[in-house]
Amino acid sequence: MLSDLAADGLLAAAAAPGSPRRAALTRAAYDLVWPIVFTRLTRRVELQRGHPACASGVDRLADDCLDRFHDDVEAVIDDLLTHARQPILRLEAWVAARVGAATVNAHRRRRGARGALQRPRLPGWLAAELGQDRWLSALAVDILVWVGVRGTAGTGTWPLESWAQQRARHTGDWTGSSPATVARDVDRVLAAMRRRPAWYESFVERPLGAKQPPVAVTGVDAYGEPIAPLPLTEPDQQVESELQRLAAEAVRALRVRLATGEPAEAAVAEVIRSVFGGVLTSTLDQPPHLAADPVGGITGALTEPDRLNRIVAAALTIVATPD
Repeated sequence: MLSDLAADGLLAAAAAPGSPRRAALTRAAYDLVWPIVFTRLTRRVELQRGHPACASGVDRLADDCLDRFHDDVEAVIDDLLTHARQPILRLEAWVAARVGAATVNAHRRRRGARGALQRPRLPGWLAAELGQDRWLSALAVDILVWVGVRGTAGTGTWPLESWAQQRARHTGDWTGSSPATVARDVDRVLAAMRRRPAWYESFVERPLGAKQPPVAVTGVDAYGEPIAPLPLTEPDQQVESELQRLAAEAVRALRVRLATGEPAEAAVAEVIRSVFGGVLTSTLDQPPHLAADPVGGITGALTEPDRLNRIVAAALTIVATPD
């Protein structure tokens, strides 16, 4: 169907937005396009990036590389369904010849949508600010390119490892071109860019802010269980909060039982044992605490008559107080 419509010069019209045939033609175009994109573009690009595994097949593409591949396939499909207005007898060859232009144009459109420069170039004023330094000038262009792409650098902002290798090639300083050195170079370039605040906000800060924030991978302990994140409060604050929650639960239970006429002493003792003396909650069983056992003093007092009487009196006062 796809080839027949292309041969008749009717493919673009049949696949126009809103056409009932567009979805089916898009699926057919995908089956035609993806092998061409991988063979003509993706494999070469991945080899240039030093990703031989990714270049070996679509099923071997890393996540970021796979995202780029899908972007390129989508761009070529859109180009095919938009521009196939004349009779095309050899559809595969026609698509292959347009892969480069289609993907470059789509890449520029995506950069523009993010607010980045579509064709990053080093402005003359910035080159002057950087003292015409070849490496810093190249790094400035890399920064302008990086802010406009969707990819991220792991948990960092900039791909410092990759840029460290580029620095070594530019300067010949293989021993001194560490990520830490490049980070200082980046700071120097950004400081120069900020001398024109409006330009910096438009072409660096805004597109950089559109990137997906890096997400740290959840750590696990020796048994494979997720490690709990560090709390934002002191441990004893968590214990106090949990004890207040348990106390509120005890008050509600006491009101229900006392309303049925149950003797106060028995009701208080049983509710306290039930609420405070059961299995420790996830907060109360985590040290450190100022007390070795945050609830032991409460449940232990139930065995001493004088202390039990004071607890019962206090509990009745609390229960009688409106919320």
